Parts: sequence; C-alpha cells; structure tokens
Amino acid sequence: MTAAAADEVRAERDIVGVWCGCVLLAAVVLIPVLGWLAPLGFAGLLALMGLLSLPAIRMTDEDRPVLIVLLAALVWAAVSTTWSPYHPKNASTSTVLKLAFMLPLGWSAVCGARRADPRLRNWALRILTWGLGVFGAVLLVEGFTGGELYRRLHVAFYEPIRPDLAQANVAHATFVLALLWPAALLGGLRTRWEAWLLVPIVAAGTLLAAHEFKGDAPVIAVPLAALVALAVWRWPRAAPKALAAMAAVLFLTMPGIVWAVRATGDYGVIESDIPLSWSMRMGYWSHAIDWIRDRPLRGWGLDASRMMGPGIQLHPHNGELQAWLELGAVGAVAAAAFWWLSLSRLSRPASDRTAAGVAASATIFLLFGTLNFGIWQEWWLGLGGLLVVIAAMQAPRPPARTST
Repeated sequence: MTAAAADEVRAERDIVGVWCGCVLLAAVVLIPVLGWLAPLGFAGLLALMGLLSLPAIRMTDEDRPVLIVLLAALVWAAVSTTWSPYHPKNASTSTVLKLAFMLPLGWSAVCGARRADPRLRNWALRILTWGLGVFGAVLLVEGFTGGELYRRLHVAFYEPIRPDLAQANVAHATFVLALLWPAALLGGLRTRWEAWLLVPIVAAGTLLAAHEFKGDAPVIAVPLAALVALAVWRWPRAAPKALAAMAAVLFLTMPGIVWAVRATGDYGVIESDIPLSWSMRMGYWSHAIDWIRDRPLRGWGLDASRMMGPGIQLHPHNGELQAWLELGAVGAVAAAAFWWLSLSRLSRPASDRTAAGVAASATIFLLFGTLNFGIWQEWWLGLGGLLVVIAAMQAPRPPARTST
C-alpha cells in the first residue's frame, strides 16, 4: 500500500470513528431520559444506533464463538415457529422477525461503540455517568413525592394518568437504573469525589423508589451488584469464571430446581404464605415445568407460553424456564453457552473496574430475567444490548486486522 493510500485509509477510519462517537453522544443523553419516562423506547434506540453504526461493523476472532451461538439460537428459534401454537397476526407481532433484525443491528451498535473516537467515547461515558446520577436524584424525588413528578409530566405532555399507574411506571424505571449503574459508574468515574457523590445518590434513588412502589427485585439488586463487583475486583481471574459457570448451570438446571422444591411437598405451603406477586410467579413456574416435561428436547416453539393461559400469563416470568419451555434443551444449552462465553471473557490477570462493573450489571440482568421479564420483550433485549454497548465503550479499540 502506498503512503497516499495509507493516509486515505486512516482518514476514512477517523471519519468513521468521529461519526460513531457522535452517535454515542446522542444515545447517552437519551438513555437516562428513556429509562425514566419511556423504557419501551430502548429497542428503537438500539436499532437506530446499530443502523447508524453499520460502517463500523466487524467481527474479531474473540467475538466469533458468541456470535455463532447467537446465530444458531436464532435459527433454532425460527425453526421452532413451525410447531409453535402461537401464530403472529402480522409482521409487527412476529418475535422471530424482530430478533432477526435486532441481532445484526445490536451487534453493529456494539461495534460502533468500540470504533468510536477515543476522546468522544470518553465524553460519552462521562455524560452517561452524570446522566445516571441525575436519574438517581430524580428517583429520590419520586420516592419522596409518591411519583408526583412523573405524573405531572405525563398529564402535561401526554394524557391523564392515575397515581397508582404513575407509581408503577416509576417502579419500572428503578429496574433500568439498577441494571445500568454498575457498568457505567464503576468504569466512568474518574475521581474519588465523584464516587462519593454519585454512587450513594444512584443507590439511594433506586432503593427508595423501588421500596416505595413495591419493586422487590431492584431492592435486592443494589446490594447484590455491590457484592459481585467487589468479588470480581478481589478475584479478577476466578470470579468471572465462577459467575459464568453459575449462569450456565442455572439455565441447564432450572426445571430440575423447581421440580426438586415441588417434590418436597412444601411448594404449595410456600406459595400460599408469600405475597401475591411472588405466589403468582411460583404458580407460573409450576405449570411451566409440567409443560416442559411433555417436550423436553425441542420445546413447544417460540412464544408458545403466550398460549398456555390461565396457568401461565404471557410468559413464565423466569427466563431459564422460558428457554426450556419454548426452545427445549437445545435452547437452554445455547443460552448456557452464551452466558459462559460472555462472562468468562471478563476474567482478567489483575483487578479491573470495568470488568467488575460489567459483571455486576450482567448479574443483575440475570436476576431480573429470572424473576420478572420475558426473554423476548423488545425493550428488555434493547436494554441488554445497551448494556453491552456501555461495556464496549470502555474496551480497547479493535485491532487493525479483524475479520468481517
């Protein structure tokens, strides 16, 4: 390659880097706003970021195993629609079609974060860090006022809303902040005074709003994230691999765990003694393992749990059981492989703040997936994709030689 050609290539790469950096800057401004006011917009934000970052899309040798697993899982999910009892009415309700677009666009967004100009990437991380700090302060206000700030904005700019529904939406926002803050703040903080200021605000805002508005899982998530981050910081080589193994085992054994508890004879007693929301979850899980037992290998097909009411409403509120129920052992093995490959990559020879924060956020994603959300919910997958983008923002820029 001539010197002139090399200069032209470098100039083109700089243009792509600046462009991807600008995309990141716009996105990090929106993330806290969407988290508070419109979490359903996360899927659209990730897709738009991916579309705008297509010039940066690459696949390194280290990426290949994870992407192969995801592609294989997507193909299996598509095949499973041939025997699923659920039939989407149109393209807008087709989960497999949405997944087919989300995978490449989500990966493109991750590549864009990696490729972004380092200076702009650092600015984006700083803006996100402080944006989440403001988000935490807003949730503190919401907790003290009973969600009044959200309700007034909803009435002023959209439509009237009952106070209890406003509080439920604010509770939803606590899941977003509980998930994102470890990855963003632990990697984005640069000075000790920032840590002393922002981390307590974010933690207090999440805990207060979640407690006031009956969001149990985020209350668990804050101390759990701190424990995981400390463990990965203290044992940077072993802890991520231990987390990876636990995640994989959880996906492979979840039906057996529920069955074992039910076999003790105490399942019904526990179910009747706990709050209604948890009792309903246990009912879903019990019905799910009965369905899984009938088709353990191939499952009932993508979105089949939508058709299993009244025992299961929409999904079993447990990602591991949903993988088994809809995609069978094949899907569960694919999910286990994905989490093993993803989390084990966080193993480091020395303590690393980024690895500690990302591991903590990944653990919270697993927690919420196990207790709250369906694995195909678009906003939830979009939020998970944005978590990977935040991790990529803190990773070294990709080497010059990559496969495409």
